Amino acid sequence: MAFLSFLSVFLIHITLFVSLCFAGDPFVNYDFVVSYITASPLGVPQQVIAINDKFPGPNINVTTNNNVVVNVRNKLDESLLITWSGIQQRRSSWQDGVLGTNCPIPSKWNWTYQFQVKDQIGSFFYFPSLNFQRASGGYGGFVINNRAIIPIPFATPDGDITILIGDWYTRNHTALRKALDAGKDLGMPDGVLINGKGPYRYNDTLVPDGIDYETIEVHPGKTYRLRVHNVGVSTSLNFRIQNHNLLLAETEGSYTVQQNYTSLDIHVGQSYSFLVTMDQNASTDYYIVASARFVNESLWKRVTGVAILHYTNSKGKAKGPLPDSPNDEFDKTFSMNQARSIRWNVSASGARPNPQGSFRYGSINVTDVYVLKNKPPVMINGKRRTTLSGVSYVNPSTPIRLADQFKVKGVYKLDFPTRPLTGPPRMEASVINGTYRGFMEVILQNNDTKVQSYHMNGYAFFVVGMDYGEWTENSRGTYNKWDGIARATAQVYPGAWTAILISLDNVGVWNLRTENLDSWYLGQETYVRVVNPEDTNKTELPIPDNALFCGALSKMQKAQDISSAISVMGNRSKLFSTLLMIVCATISILR
Repeated sequence: MAFLSFLSVFLIHITLFVSLCFAGDPFVNYDFVVSYITASPLGVPQQVIAINDKFPGPNINVTTNNNVVVNVRNKLDESLLITWSGIQQRRSSWQDGVLGTNCPIPSKWNWTYQFQVKDQIGSFFYFPSLNFQRASGGYGGFVINNRAIIPIPFATPDGDITILIGDWYTRNHTALRKALDAGKDLGMPDGVLINGKGPYRYNDTLVPDGIDYETIEVHPGKTYRLRVHNVGVSTSLNFRIQNHNLLLAETEGSYTVQQNYTSLDIHVGQSYSFLVTMDQNASTDYYIVASARFVNESLWKRVTGVAILHYTNSKGKAKGPLPDSPNDEFDKTFSMNQARSIRWNVSASGARPNPQGSFRYGSINVTDVYVLKNKPPVMINGKRRTTLSGVSYVNPSTPIRLADQFKVKGVYKLDFPTRPLTGPPRMEASVINGTYRGFMEVILQNNDTKVQSYHMNGYAFFVVGMDYGEWTENSRGTYNKWDGIARATAQVYPGAWTAILISLDNVGVWNLRTENLDSWYLGQETYVRVVNPEDTNKTELPIPDNALFCGALSKMQKAQDISSAISVMGNRSKLFSTLLMIVCATISILR
């Protein structure tokens, strides 16, 4: 049995490798073992989700057009999916890692993702998409470097540093999930982590002794690229480095017009690249700070992430008060103006967001308009739920993409309303019917009391406008139709709207959701279904040979003897890497 399992996987990978050899683009292989470990990021021992025994998980570091192969072994006690936030999955929605496209990876099973980072560059991250698991970890950075022949619009930095920031609870994800299921709020988080570590003890009263903190060592006079991601649960964070300017250079795959900021608000799910020059005299170390936004500062002082920037010639430890954050708890105009100032660098070379090569998104005819409105949680059928336009999404037991493939009826409805419902809210799997190669305008209206971040898988969308009040047809007169940033996650301020434009040129079923985990878990999401009427592998690859089956198709799933297969296969990634070189060399000789 073990040998047959090995042989089956071997043949699948040989077929994959042959296709990769002909494709001409190299592959990068990763093995992820996802498990629980005990850690104490805030000084309290707790269960966290680690990858390869690391929290946070390892960075994925690849180059544009690489083929990425990630073998995930699930050693949790519950099902798992990994999603690749901001990776467009061109032609490969089967690899997206959310419930609309994939059946979960059962406990003690493994599953191999394989996709190409086609025509992309930039800073992204991955995380577990099910069961509120991101609140316990399981995340890591995902870097896509430009190909050598494509210049970057700035001098090559002297170093590349990933920084993961996010609010954190000392309760694990299962306890937080139970609280939400019981109709409760999560309450204030217990802290903010920077790279999985708690705050430096800048204040003896606010920060207990003995907490491990992050230290980033740099060389004087050098310039570093800092890739900063908010991987937290639901808190917007202000990021700043004491006495240092942040030169914004890229966000979620788009080079920006380069501007200096003393601090920048980074909302849940967002990623930014800053160029930071180490131009200080190093009389002491310097604070790196991530603090909560739009909250009562006196109550939230403990909820502040603090790391240390350490020059190699530093003369002492950081001391004194933290650098100030913007003082606009009740007036978010400063933050919105800051967001509006982020512009797309339309003259930079490199990978482009879809539509590929387009610099004139403002002149493309809009084919579909959707106004998506969220509100505070409501009671539906005795349950506390969140909604989008009056619909609280319920994941069907059979993934949408799988139901389409095997023509399973009744799994979902293509009836998501173009405008918010006027009647009572409802719970169902209601999906947006996207027009293939259409150009969709989506207005995100936030009628809740906290900032919401919205993300769409499979795409970079153009952020063309945001303002306070209710969006109207006249609001289009304020749109930026030339250099609005293209990105995958946009914030919507409370009592305000954000407008985005999306070119629906990527076939698949794509999750459109809030990144705020509590709101997402309670139903604030939908999917956009984009189907090419012509059945062709040129716009979507066939269903993968290792596809998992569940729900109405669960009888198609074969058992997996993972323990014996693993013992026979040993270090599979090195084996298959060697095989790839042999196969490609042989093909090259035969050709």
